[in-house]
Amino acid sequence: MFQRLALAVACLALLFSQAFAVFVDDAYNVDYHLALLGLPRQQATFFHQPHYSSKASLLFTLSERNVLGAVNPKDGTLVWRQRLQPASSATAGFLRAGEDTDTVVTAVHGEVAAWSASDGRIAWKTALGDVPVLDLELLELPTGQERAEDGKDAAVLVGGTTSFVKRLNATTGRVKWEYEDTSGDAPLQVSASSTSIYYISTHSTFTGGLKIKVTSLDPLDGHKIDQYTISSDGELASADDILFVGANTASPIIAWTDKTRKTVKINILGSKSVSTFAVESSAKEEVERITLHASHKISSLPHFLIHYQTSERHWAEVFHINPNSASITKAYSLPKLAGKGVFATTPSDANVYFTRVTEDEFSVVSSASHGILGRWPRKSKQQTRYSTAFAIHASAEVVSKSGSVSAIRCAVLHSDGSWVLYRNGELIWARHEGLASATAAIWAETDDGSSLTEELEAEGHANPITAYVHRLNRHIHDLQYLPSWLQSIFKTLFLGSAQGTKGDITAQAVSTHDRFGFHKLVLVANDAGYLYLLDAGDQGALLSIVQAVELAPGKTWTSPDLRISPEGQLTAVDPSTGSPNVIRTPLGDKLRSPRFPNSGSVDQQPLSVLVSLDSAHGEIHGRQASVAETVWRFKPSAGERIVQISDRVPNEPVAAIGKALGDRRVLYKYLNLNLLLVLAANDAANRLAVYLLDSVSGDVVYDNTHDGVDTARSLTSALSENWFTYSFSTIPSSKSPLAGQELVIAELYESYLPNDRGPLGSTANYSALDNGSARPYVIAQTYHVTEEISSMAITQTRQGITSRELLAVLSETNSIVSIPRYQLDPRRPVDRDATKIEAAEGLFKYSPVLEFDPKWYINHRREVEGVKHVITTPSGVESTSLVFAYGGDIFGTRVSPSGAFDVLGKDFGKLQMLATVAALGVGVFVVAPLVRAFKLLPPSMLSSR
Repeated sequence: MFQRLALAVACLALLFSQAFAVFVDDAYNVDYHLALLGLPRQQATFFHQPHYSSKASLLFTLSERNVLGAVNPKDGTLVWRQRLQPASSATAGFLRAGEDTDTVVTAVHGEVAAWSASDGRIAWKTALGDVPVLDLELLELPTGQERAEDGKDAAVLVGGTTSFVKRLNATTGRVKWEYEDTSGDAPLQVSASSTSIYYISTHSTFTGGLKIKVTSLDPLDGHKIDQYTISSDGELASADDILFVGANTASPIIAWTDKTRKTVKINILGSKSVSTFAVESSAKEEVERITLHASHKISSLPHFLIHYQTSERHWAEVFHINPNSASITKAYSLPKLAGKGVFATTPSDANVYFTRVTEDEFSVVSSASHGILGRWPRKSKQQTRYSTAFAIHASAEVVSKSGSVSAIRCAVLHSDGSWVLYRNGELIWARHEGLASATAAIWAETDDGSSLTEELEAEGHANPITAYVHRLNRHIHDLQYLPSWLQSIFKTLFLGSAQGTKGDITAQAVSTHDRFGFHKLVLVANDAGYLYLLDAGDQGALLSIVQAVELAPGKTWTSPDLRISPEGQLTAVDPSTGSPNVIRTPLGDKLRSPRFPNSGSVDQQPLSVLVSLDSAHGEIHGRQASVAETVWRFKPSAGERIVQISDRVPNEPVAAIGKALGDRRVLYKYLNLNLLLVLAANDAANRLAVYLLDSVSGDVVYDNTHDGVDTARSLTSALSENWFTYSFSTIPSSKSPLAGQELVIAELYESYLPNDRGPLGSTANYSALDNGSARPYVIAQTYHVTEEISSMAITQTRQGITSRELLAVLSETNSIVSIPRYQLDPRRPVDRDATKIEAAEGLFKYSPVLEFDPKWYINHRREVEGVKHVITTPSGVESTSLVFAYGGDIFGTRVSPSGAFDVLGKDFGKLQMLATVAALGVGVFVVAPLVRAFKLLPPSMLSSR
């Protein structure tokens, strides 16, 4: 009997030892990172073998944000990338790769650099000064010539007050020679043939037109060989009408068109003759765009294609160049097709292939003949996602065998910012590079119609009998969901999740079983007028792309104010005009803003005050919603410009109205839902001014200034509950010879005395409009941090019970740190250790330097480049806050400032738990008879035992 008991106890101990588990780190599981490049430039995107002996190619691009990168064509993963300065789409950037070379060469704003094509390491860099680089070409000179010993040297066109053409050494980047243009003409481009380097410039005439000037240079020493001018002023009004300048081809050309796009004129560089070709279009349609495509390979046939696009259809014509007679003839035409289309050029040995991309198919033709060598229809199931978008440009790689094309890979950039690769017509991967230019984002939830939160609140405010009847009816109504819930039990218990059925986007987002509030939506707007719907609970998965606004060419959608109306509609308020624009999303009216539960700890409601920034006059205006005219204005001191305005999160919960001290006394917090934190910079005096405003009355309740501030660097701030923080960079001075970064933290209290409510303690009702704004007691402290902070945010939880953390973006190391609140407590004792009472509060000795603990880096090993903004929102559990960073890369994660005290780890063994419960039941069943038998034994036997 006792052997059986010992065996049962041993089995239970074994099960218990397996059931005990330690939470593992959730890094790279709950967080997600989209490493983005930006929109690829058309002339700086191509397939290239990273090494001359390599058989596989990488997809290289220099984006409009001047980010250089290599993408694996197999799966779209980023192999490597380098951010070039300045990171602005207004700065021209160039990327070139020579044939059979293992480096790629870039030129951005006075700096030319060569990078290893396989891993992105820098080979050499040459600084040309603070001047723009207007063009870059690699000299594909034929081998065997004495002067072509460095056949992949770079020819660089540099602008400025005086234009230069420089030849740079391929291995060191040093300048071999330079040609100076002192004529005052506008530099345009540089090109090369097998014998000459051509410098093209434009000369303005008194009639307002432009003449093209071509200067031939000796590749060996840069001396001028010849120069001629083309009489193009009759049809060439601006440099935008120049379609193409051939680079590194056997017969380089320059092509341009007139204002009406009725003719195309072409000149073979080196000859003075001009060929004219009429554009075949009907009188009812107007050609919107003309694009010329040609190979940049010097060994390719001198063939090129001209693509014509109207509002309804497109077509193309292929031309051949005869180098001996310097003549151009039309070879054949490609038929007119409805819709928009793009073309890509692929050289292969001496052959040139043109890939045509339409809305329905991909087709490939040879430049020598009009016969279609390969055709592949678009057969991807995800094609509907891009049905509203059209192709902007494409890059292709073809595989030809026996005069036909057997396979094709084509990377297409769509108008919605999606960079998509197709293989034989099938979509392989998509990179949503439009997210790299995100300017605004907002959290959202989907309303499934259950309104459980409202029903629970109604039950909480009703009498017990009414609440019981209401709950009983609610449970009876919920029985209709019992079958679907039973079907999801297996996945919930054994797989750890329960997802809704796959279907359309709306059904997928709304029906997702989200018990912990992790599956929130993020609506992201970019500067091109597109809106992206991401699922933060599914690794940032893209749900849909919507064109929010239609912008005129050259215009951008700058920092729209995204809001969700009570009716579930998404609106975008233009900050410049203040006009709202309703955006239709696939979710219809099922959107709603994340809400905090009602909290009765603070009897305070925000007033309906509308605050706006008048950028023209440098003022902040405030007015009540019911009053048309402005009720107050705030303008900083003379010479100051407003840099940033921060406010509290609407309906932010406050768990406690005071801070409990170590001796059980209380410092009451200064809680004002209508506070605004304003940072103003004085550039001339290197001064930063800080103003804390009451947005109801416009009164300044606190102000401070800092001298010796580098106002050209990042100035950022954040405001929450009864505390605020801001950071700035200092400049060297006699008092502080070293520059640094400062982080200031300030707490607001009603009084400096514990257990004192201040001047308004005995007031029953109070309004800042009638009585003015009460000034708080402020405790501030400054910390020196090791890196510049470019953006800030504060974590949010449902009840506000969990400790808050300060999220800081570190642009120098491309990181995001989550600083615990207790580390920034301004009440930390200075120049002494904490007393027992202070230590009981968690205070410790103040240190002027705040070192970032490696455990604070929420991005871990990832580099989140270009992040400009961070937003947070509470999840469904009190311990966890959701974080989303955007503006460059996309990064999202969950943080638990006080630990995940209300969530089981993902490694929690449900099967082991069930097995343990079952083993306990078996143990009880086995042991119960033994216990009963043991109780029936006479006392004499018990004593003898």
